[in-house]
Amino acid sequence: MTRKSYSSARFGPRYGVRNRRRVASLESEHRFECPKCGKKSARRISTGIFECRKCDTKFAGGAYHPSTGRMRG
Repeated sequence: MTRKSYSSARFGPRYGVRNRRRVASLESEHRFECPKCGKKSARRISTGIFECRKCDTKFAGGAYHPSTGRMRG
């Protein structure tokens, strides 16, 4: 019997190993740095919306990460 320890275990055998591992890795990185207070306590609420648990600031970002990785200039 195999042990399912990832957050993507809820999918069971569906969607393939690669996709389940990709979802698990995205969901495991769940704390981000807040742009206002600088603490690592921001969490993703929904697609592109993040909220800091310390200062209650809501801010927008990429779908899974607060920054999209694009260079500003």
